[in-house]
Amino acid sequence: MKLESFNQKYLKDIHKKGFSEDNPKWTKFNAPYFKEYKKFENFEDFCKSEIGLFHKKQNVRAIIIDKRAIGLVSRYWISKNTRWLEIGIVIYDENMWHKGYGKKALKLWIDDTFKTFKELEHIGLTTFSGNESMMRLSEKIGMKMEARIRKVRFYNGIYYDSIKYGILREEWDL
Repeated sequence: MKLESFNQKYLKDIHKKGFSEDNPKWTKFNAPYFKEYKKFENFEDFCKSEIGLFHKKQNVRAIIIDKRAIGLVSRYWISKNTRWLEIGIVIYDENMWHKGYGKKALKLWIDDTFKTFKELEHIGLTTFSGNESMMRLSEKIGMKMEARIRKVRFYNGIYYDSIKYGILREEWDL
């Protein structure tokens, strides 16, 4: 497995597995309460869209297994001035879930993030209490639950908590 910048082939993989169906399973776990998912009938429209352009950003990498993109990792500044950065991950292909790929990808991404931003002392990750797999994964790689904001994510008639994880450079084994 490796992390690489998106190219046309990887974008095609992601369009096919992540954005060509009406209700792909991954959308139930990746901030579904925002209701931002959009299906794209063709690859060209996907590439021109905001989400297609997002995949090409410098702070996003494709998760590559057997020369095929199965998802992405990303990083973004909450506050660059205070050096507060968060990371994220999505594996679009549900056939690749629960096989250790997310764990390996996040570990590689945290390594890369700490190496790229030498001044950074903390990396965060936010999920919601409806994504128990992401919560377990965060803890497996050594992240600590730092905050639970109760009942702020309303989805399908249920209130969920927003869960914030983090890890310090000194806790991460580079």
